Amino acid sequence: MSRIIAVTNQKGGVGKTTTVINLGFALIEKGKSVLLVDLDPQASLSQSFGYALASKEQSIYLVLIRPNVTVERIMRYPRPGKPLAVVPANIDLAAAELDLGDKPHRAFALKNALQPVRHRFDFVLIDCGPTLGLLTVNALVAADEIIIPLLAEYLALRGMHNLFESVARVRQRLNPALKIAGILGTMYDGRTIHAREVMEEAREVYGTYVFPFVVRKSVRFAEAPAAERSLLEYAPSHPGAEVYRQLAEVIINGRQHA
Repeated sequence: MSRIIAVTNQKGGVGKTTTVINLGFALIEKGKSVLLVDLDPQASLSQSFGYALASKEQSIYLVLIRPNVTVERIMRYPRPGKPLAVVPANIDLAAAELDLGDKPHRAFALKNALQPVRHRFDFVLIDCGPTLGLLTVNALVAADEIIIPLLAEYLALRGMHNLFESVARVRQRLNPALKIAGILGTMYDGRTIHAREVMEEAREVYGTYVFPFVVRKSVRFAEAPAAERSLLEYAPSHPGAEVYRQLAEVIINGRQHA
Protein backbone atom coordinates (compact mmCIF):
# COMPACT_ATOMS: atom_id res chain seq x y z
CA MET A 1 0.00 0.00 0.00
CA SER A 2 1.33 3.44 -0.89
CA ARG A 3 2.28 5.93 1.82
CA ILE A 4 2.06 9.71 1.62
CA ILE A 5 4.62 11.61 3.67
CA ALA A 6 4.57 15.39 4.12
CA VAL A 7 7.92 17.01 4.90
CA THR A 8 6.96 20.11 6.81
CA ASN A 9 8.14 22.86 9.12
CA GLN A 10 6.79 26.39 9.21
CA LYS A 11 10.33 27.75 9.41
CA GLY A 12 12.08 28.30 6.09
CA GLY A 13 15.57 27.17 5.23
CA VAL A 14 15.54 24.02 7.36
CA GLY A 15 16.11 21.49 4.58
CA LYS A 16 12.60 20.43 3.59
CA THR A 17 13.30 20.36 -0.15
CA THR A 18 16.68 18.73 0.39
CA THR A 19 15.02 16.04 2.48
CA VAL A 20 12.24 15.38 -0.03
CA ILE A 21 14.65 15.01 -2.95
CA ASN A 22 17.30 12.93 -1.23
CA LEU A 23 14.89 10.72 0.69
CA GLY A 24 13.10 10.16 -2.62
CA PHE A 25 16.27 9.00 -4.34
CA ALA A 26 17.26 6.88 -1.35
CA LEU A 27 13.88 5.13 -1.55
CA ILE A 28 14.39 4.56 -5.28
CA GLU A 29 17.78 2.99 -4.54
CA LYS A 30 15.92 0.56 -2.30
CA GLY A 31 13.59 -0.45 -5.11
CA LYS A 32 10.65 1.83 -4.33
CA SER A 33 8.65 3.99 -6.73
CA VAL A 34 8.33 7.64 -5.71
CA LEU A 35 6.19 10.67 -6.54
CA LEU A 36 7.51 14.06 -5.42
CA VAL A 37 4.95 16.84 -4.99
CA ASP A 38 6.05 20.48 -4.85
CA LEU A 39 3.62 22.36 -2.60
CA ASP A 40 5.77 25.45 -2.08
CA PRO A 41 5.22 28.63 -4.15
CA GLN A 42 8.99 29.14 -4.16
CA ALA A 43 9.13 25.94 -6.25
CA SER A 44 12.63 24.98 -5.13
CA LEU A 45 11.94 21.29 -5.68
CA SER A 46 10.74 21.91 -9.22
CA GLN A 47 13.73 24.10 -10.02
CA SER A 48 16.09 21.44 -8.65
CA PHE A 49 14.93 19.25 -11.53
CA GLY A 50 15.14 22.04 -14.08
CA TYR A 51 11.42 22.85 -14.09
CA ALA A 52 11.30 26.64 -13.92
CA LEU A 53 7.65 27.04 -14.85
CA ALA A 54 6.31 30.39 -15.96
CA SER A 55 3.09 31.72 -14.53
CA LYS A 56 -0.02 30.10 -16.05
CA GLU A 57 1.86 26.90 -16.96
CA GLN A 58 0.34 23.67 -15.76
CA SER A 59 1.34 23.10 -12.16
CA ILE A 60 -0.04 21.85 -8.85
CA TYR A 61 -1.83 25.20 -8.53
CA LEU A 62 -4.13 24.40 -11.45
CA VAL A 63 -4.75 20.91 -10.07
CA LEU A 64 -5.95 22.39 -6.78
CA ILE A 65 -8.29 25.00 -8.26
CA ARG A 66 -9.54 23.43 -11.51
CA PRO A 67 -11.37 20.09 -11.46
CA ASN A 68 -10.48 19.40 -15.11
CA VAL A 69 -6.68 19.54 -14.47
CA THR A 70 -5.40 16.30 -12.98
CA VAL A 71 -2.12 15.29 -11.36
CA GLU A 72 -1.65 12.77 -14.16
CA ARG A 73 -1.85 15.57 -16.73
CA ILE A 74 0.94 17.68 -15.20
CA MET A 75 3.24 14.94 -13.92
CA ARG A 76 6.86 15.09 -15.11
CA TYR A 77 9.40 12.25 -15.36
CA PRO A 78 12.89 13.71 -14.78
CA ARG A 79 14.83 10.43 -14.79
CA PRO A 80 13.78 8.15 -17.67
CA GLY A 81 14.13 4.56 -16.59
CA LYS A 82 13.74 5.34 -12.89
CA PRO A 83 10.44 4.98 -10.97
CA LEU A 84 10.28 8.70 -10.25
CA ALA A 85 7.70 11.37 -11.07
CA VAL A 86 7.44 15.02 -10.06
CA VAL A 87 4.41 17.25 -9.69
CA PRO A 88 5.83 20.76 -10.21
CA ALA A 89 4.83 24.12 -8.76
CA ASN A 90 5.37 27.77 -9.63
CA ILE A 91 4.68 31.17 -8.15
CA ASP A 92 0.97 30.87 -9.04
CA LEU A 93 0.67 28.61 -5.99
CA ALA A 94 0.97 31.71 -3.78
CA ALA A 95 -2.63 32.53 -4.75
CA ALA A 96 -3.98 29.07 -3.94
CA GLU A 97 -5.01 29.83 -0.37
CA LEU A 98 -7.11 32.78 -1.56
CA ASP A 99 -8.61 30.80 -4.45
CA LEU A 100 -9.44 27.83 -2.23
CA GLY A 101 -10.77 29.99 0.58
CA ASP A 102 -14.47 29.81 -0.30
CA LYS A 103 -14.54 26.31 -1.73
CA PRO A 104 -16.24 23.50 0.18
CA HIS A 105 -13.85 20.84 1.47
CA ARG A 106 -10.94 23.15 0.65
CA ALA A 107 -8.66 21.31 3.09
CA PHE A 108 -9.13 18.11 1.08
CA ALA A 109 -8.16 19.50 -2.34
CA LEU A 110 -4.71 17.89 -2.41
CA LYS A 111 -5.89 14.59 -0.95
CA ASN A 112 -8.60 14.32 -3.59
CA ALA A 113 -6.15 15.25 -6.36
CA LEU A 114 -3.64 12.58 -5.33
CA GLN A 115 -6.18 9.81 -4.84
CA PRO A 116 -6.33 8.68 -8.51
CA VAL A 117 -2.52 8.28 -8.79
CA ARG A 118 -1.21 7.37 -5.35
CA HIS A 119 -1.65 3.64 -5.96
CA ARG A 120 0.99 3.85 -8.71
CA PHE A 121 3.72 4.74 -6.22
CA ASP A 122 5.12 3.17 -3.08
CA PHE A 123 5.77 6.62 -1.61
CA VAL A 124 4.42 10.11 -2.26
CA LEU A 125 6.60 12.83 -0.70
CA ILE A 126 5.17 16.34 -0.32
CA ASP A 127 7.49 19.34 -0.06
CA CYS A 128 5.62 21.92 2.03
CA GLY A 129 6.23 25.65 2.12
CA PRO A 130 7.37 27.58 5.21
CA THR A 131 3.89 28.23 6.56
CA LEU A 132 1.14 26.68 8.66
CA GLY A 133 -1.53 27.99 6.28
CA LEU A 134 -4.08 26.24 4.10
CA LEU A 135 -1.55 24.66 1.74
CA THR A 136 0.24 22.96 4.63
CA VAL A 137 -3.12 21.91 6.08
CA ASN A 138 -3.87 20.31 2.71
CA ALA A 139 -0.58 18.40 2.95
CA LEU A 140 -1.33 17.23 6.49
CA VAL A 141 -4.81 16.10 5.47
CA ALA A 142 -3.45 14.19 2.47
CA ALA A 143 -0.56 12.61 4.38
CA ASP A 144 -0.36 9.38 6.29
CA GLU A 145 2.64 10.68 8.21
CA ILE A 146 5.03 13.61 8.44
CA ILE A 147 8.75 14.16 8.71
CA ILE A 148 9.90 17.36 10.41
CA PRO A 149 13.34 18.71 9.44
CA LEU A 150 14.77 20.59 12.41
CA LEU A 151 17.51 23.15 11.89
CA ALA A 152 19.97 22.80 14.77
CA GLU A 153 19.33 26.33 16.03
CA TYR A 154 17.49 27.63 19.08
CA LEU A 155 14.69 29.56 17.33
CA ALA A 156 13.92 26.60 15.09
CA LEU A 157 13.48 24.39 18.14
CA ARG A 158 11.20 26.95 19.81
CA GLY A 159 8.91 26.89 16.77
CA MET A 160 8.32 23.14 17.04
CA HIS A 161 5.59 23.66 19.62
CA ASN A 162 3.38 25.49 17.11
CA LEU A 163 3.87 22.76 14.53
CA PHE A 164 2.90 20.02 16.99
CA GLU A 165 -0.20 22.01 17.93
CA SER A 166 -1.15 22.28 14.24
CA VAL A 167 -0.70 18.53 13.80
CA ALA A 168 -2.91 17.92 16.84
CA ARG A 169 -5.66 20.16 15.41
CA VAL A 170 -5.54 18.45 12.02
CA ARG A 171 -5.80 15.06 13.72
CA GLN A 172 -8.76 16.18 15.80
CA ARG A 173 -10.72 17.75 12.97
CA LEU A 174 -9.57 16.41 9.60
CA ASN A 175 -7.14 13.47 9.62
CA PRO A 176 -7.19 11.34 12.78
CA ALA A 177 -4.83 8.78 11.22
CA LEU A 178 -1.95 11.26 10.76
CA LYS A 179 1.32 10.03 12.29
CA ILE A 180 4.64 11.70 13.00
CA ALA A 181 7.39 9.59 11.46
CA GLY A 182 10.10 11.61 13.14
CA ILE A 183 12.18 14.76 13.53
CA LEU A 184 15.33 14.99 11.44
CA GLY A 185 18.16 17.23 12.60
CA THR A 186 19.52 19.17 9.62
CA MET A 187 22.43 21.52 8.84
CA TYR A 188 24.09 20.23 11.96
CA ASP A 189 27.55 21.50 12.86
CA GLY A 190 28.85 19.34 15.68
CA ARG A 191 31.81 21.68 16.20
CA THR A 192 29.52 24.25 17.83
CA ILE A 193 28.23 23.96 21.38
CA HIS A 194 24.99 25.60 20.27
CA ALA A 195 24.12 22.91 17.71
CA ARG A 196 24.90 20.14 20.17
CA GLU A 197 22.78 21.76 22.86
CA VAL A 198 19.83 22.24 20.50
CA MET A 199 19.81 18.58 19.49
CA GLU A 200 20.23 17.47 23.12
CA GLU A 201 17.23 19.59 24.12
CA ALA A 202 15.21 18.28 21.17
CA ARG A 203 15.82 14.72 22.36
CA GLU A 204 14.90 15.68 25.93
CA VAL A 205 11.62 17.29 24.83
CA TYR A 206 10.58 15.03 21.95
CA GLY A 207 12.29 11.78 22.89
CA THR A 208 12.21 9.04 20.29
CA TYR A 209 10.47 11.30 17.79
CA VAL A 210 14.00 12.54 17.01
CA PHE A 211 15.81 10.28 14.55
CA PRO A 212 19.11 8.89 15.91
CA PHE A 213 21.12 10.52 13.10
CA VAL A 214 21.54 14.07 11.80
CA VAL A 215 22.29 15.67 8.45
CA ARG A 216 25.52 17.60 8.84
CA LYS A 217 26.07 20.96 7.18
CA SER A 218 27.91 20.64 3.85
CA VAL A 219 28.37 22.73 0.73
CA ARG A 220 27.58 19.63 -1.32
CA PHE A 221 23.90 20.12 -0.50
CA ALA A 222 24.00 23.47 -2.31
CA GLU A 223 26.06 22.16 -5.21
CA ALA A 224 23.79 19.20 -6.01
CA PRO A 225 20.62 21.13 -6.98
CA ALA A 226 22.73 23.59 -8.97
CA ALA A 227 23.70 20.56 -11.06
CA GLU A 228 20.03 19.43 -11.11
CA ARG A 229 20.97 16.32 -9.16
CA SER A 230 20.17 14.79 -5.82
CA LEU A 231 23.11 14.43 -3.45
CA LEU A 232 22.89 10.66 -3.94
CA GLU A 233 23.57 11.20 -7.65
CA TYR A 234 26.02 14.08 -7.29
CA ALA A 235 28.17 12.66 -4.47
CA PRO A 236 26.92 9.14 -3.74
CA SER A 237 29.59 8.37 -1.15
CA HIS A 238 29.08 11.62 0.77
CA PRO A 239 28.14 11.16 4.47
CA GLY A 240 24.96 13.16 3.88
CA ALA A 241 23.85 10.73 1.20
CA GLU A 242 24.38 7.89 3.65
CA VAL A 243 22.18 9.63 6.24
CA TYR A 244 19.33 9.77 3.74
CA ARG A 245 19.84 6.09 2.99
CA GLN A 246 19.51 5.43 6.72
CA LEU A 247 16.37 7.56 6.82
CA ALA A 248 14.90 5.61 3.90
CA GLU A 249 15.57 2.35 5.69
CA VAL A 250 13.85 3.60 8.83
CA ILE A 251 10.86 4.89 6.85
CA ILE A 252 10.49 1.64 4.91
CA ASN A 253 10.46 -0.26 8.18
CA GLY A 254 7.56 1.89 9.33
CA ARG A 255 8.93 3.72 12.39
CA GLN A 256 5.94 5.76 13.52
CA HIS A 257 4.60 7.50 16.60
CA ALA A 258 1.08 8.30 17.67
